[in-house]
Amino acid sequence: MIELYTWPTPNGHKVHIMLEETGLPYRVHPIDIGAGDQFKPEFLKISPNNKMPAMIDPDGPGGKPFALAESGAMLFYLASKTGRFLPEDLRERWQVMQWVMFQMGHVGPMLGQAHHFLGYAQEKIPYAMNRYKNEANRLYGVMERRLAESKFMACGAYTIADMAVMPWLRFPERQGVEIDDYPNVKRWRDGIAARPAVQRALQVLADRRRTGPQTDKERENLFGSTQFQRRPA
Repeated sequence: MIELYTWPTPNGHKVHIMLEETGLPYRVHPIDIGAGDQFKPEFLKISPNNKMPAMIDPDGPGGKPFALAESGAMLFYLASKTGRFLPEDLRERWQVMQWVMFQMGHVGPMLGQAHHFLGYAQEKIPYAMNRYKNEANRLYGVMERRLAESKFMACGAYTIADMAVMPWLRFPERQGVEIDDYPNVKRWRDGIAARPAVQRALQVLADRRRTGPQTDKERENLFGSTQFQRRPA
């Protein structure tokens, strides 16, 4: 059974989707990032960059326990373990790699910054708000063009690339994006969201997600100096 250390964020949901789609058994260990669980020494042993999700596969390579962090790497690992959602055809396989890297390098970081400066930052900085809103719309434009020519993000089949990107597009209004301006993205996103495994995945720890104003402690753990403290080797 996969031991999954996670929280209901887009990066967490990426891995929840893969586990639900493959049917691999997994046990959820909540990592409450508002409470600072990501800084606990026992979690840092699994995820040195203090980011969730992370996992331990007790039946890893060679039959030995294997710990892994970074959600994109986890998707490739689970695809390799199960032989699913990563094409054998080399051209398609590298297309999947390309679009997962697009999510890891652009969609996640840039839309995350849009979320922060448009919604979470206590100081409203017009330059930052406009910069990341514009970048969010640019990225939606990239995906709109891609999905005008392809049913799925990477190739003609549903893959880990779709699982990687879709959770980041659930609330475009928080990114300064009007989804109706991107009909191909909307069609693709809504189709992925309708999959039963995806619906199950999005419910993982959904009851733990906070909806009210953040406390000072939560803001400190998420955005404050705690992130930058040096920790002993």
